[in-house]
Amino acid sequence: MLNLVSTFEHSAKEFPNKKAIVFQDKSFSFSQVAGMVNMVANSLKKIGITKGDKVALSCLNLPYFPMVYYGILKTGAVVVPLNVLLKGREIAYHLKDSEAKAYFCFQGTPELPMAQEGFAGFDQTDTCEQFFVITADPAAPSPIEGTKTLGQLISGASPVCDTQMTHPEDTAVILYTSGTTGFPKGAELSHSNMTMNAIGTRHLLQQTQDDVHCIVLPLFHSFGQTCQMNAGFLSGNTLVLIPKFTPEAVLSAIQNEGASVFAGVPTMYWALLSYQDKEGQFDIETIAKNLRIGISGASSLPLEIIKGIEEKYKIPILEGYGLSETCPVATFSHPTKERKPGSIGTPIWGVEVDLFDNNNTPVAVGEVGELVIRGHNVMKGYYNKPDATAEAFAGTSWFHTGDLGKKDEDGYFYIVDRVKDMIIRGGYNVYPREIEEVLLTHPAVSLVSVLGIVHDRHGEEIVAYVVLNDGASITEQEIIEWSKEQMAAYKYPRIVHFREGLPMTATGKILKKDLRAENQQG
Repeated sequence: MLNLVSTFEHSAKEFPNKKAIVFQDKSFSFSQVAGMVNMVANSLKKIGITKGDKVALSCLNLPYFPMVYYGILKTGAVVVPLNVLLKGREIAYHLKDSEAKAYFCFQGTPELPMAQEGFAGFDQTDTCEQFFVITADPAAPSPIEGTKTLGQLISGASPVCDTQMTHPEDTAVILYTSGTTGFPKGAELSHSNMTMNAIGTRHLLQQTQDDVHCIVLPLFHSFGQTCQMNAGFLSGNTLVLIPKFTPEAVLSAIQNEGASVFAGVPTMYWALLSYQDKEGQFDIETIAKNLRIGISGASSLPLEIIKGIEEKYKIPILEGYGLSETCPVATFSHPTKERKPGSIGTPIWGVEVDLFDNNNTPVAVGEVGELVIRGHNVMKGYYNKPDATAEAFAGTSWFHTGDLGKKDEDGYFYIVDRVKDMIIRGGYNVYPREIEEVLLTHPAVSLVSVLGIVHDRHGEEIVAYVVLNDGASITEQEIIEWSKEQMAAYKYPRIVHFREGLPMTATGKILKKDLRAENQQG
């Protein structure tokens, strides 16, 4: 028997009076959070939620997220975390696809009216029976007429509750993929999948009960959910929750709350590297002393940014790799092994990773192939999508990631690019990441994204979208000429567009599909 909620409950018993969550000027002890978790669970049972039912959750990085998340799990139900940026029509799709019976949605902000969008989605879904608004003030009335709040739901509920035991292979969480192609698919992750990945992350990061996590990664996403929330609570750690990333918020958490672990995506590290403390609020020495480790995922971290961060903040940056379908961690730069900047490390314990060609045959060392994974972290499948599940495994026992990579003689893996992002120009394979790495070494370039567009003569042509450093002055043609000197003739970009910023997902990934759409419209 196993329930993912044990990652939190064990520490709640061991450290009842310790700070579990810090949010702005408030803090909550493990016993306080546990009481809320139990009240949510008892209230869900009262409205008829039982083992195996699906319950959706849309919430920013607030104390309510873990309280509701673990409350759902405690009943034996399945958590369906949703991206907070979804619109009503998209929310309706997720509720229907997951067969959610109930839905908790944060009220949002004037700029992000989550409750309005959430209720619009709920209203389009006949199968979802209950809608609850999570209000910033638990005593406040619902901003949506005719709906209950979380505060009203749990009013009078007991803070004591027995955990519904579940089998290791029962589904704990359904995480939806970003849907870069077609409609999003829900990856079914078992209690065993999620618990083992949290345990593995704790071991990899060499966490002790003294660690403090600075959490800016969205908790609805697998990276923040597993590597910081579940793994952090498993270790008895304090979580400092930040709803929206800014360099100031992160540096404040590290300096003032003693955060020792930071996890981010490349664009966050880029922002921390570029940040200039004009008001002198932060002491770099204190920050460097408090911060023990930085981890990066979602996409490969450019070498120039790794070097810059390690020089500025005096910490090692460890890169990992994974997907929603793998809970997410599959490989990691193990702290006890040689660290190779630019590498995503080696497979974690109990997980196998290989590289296959188009015939599902392993490729040689140094050759490019598709990363495939099998182990305790791999999903059960896509919820109610047997054809998509079969396609993802391609008749093998290996999950096919859609990412291209290579392996060196020491068994370290490197991401080359997405299969779908690879550019074929004049018959040559061109990997955008390689070009981006080179462009980032130019002193004027701060951020870049490279993609291919349809071209009559070459099949595809290479385009670079560039964000310049503050005060930099350079023309598109100068960038092209410089690139021509740095790389092979078939690789350098023939078209350069300057931008003040690049479109990104809620998790900080650059949205290449939006840039492609812009080209197609043009």
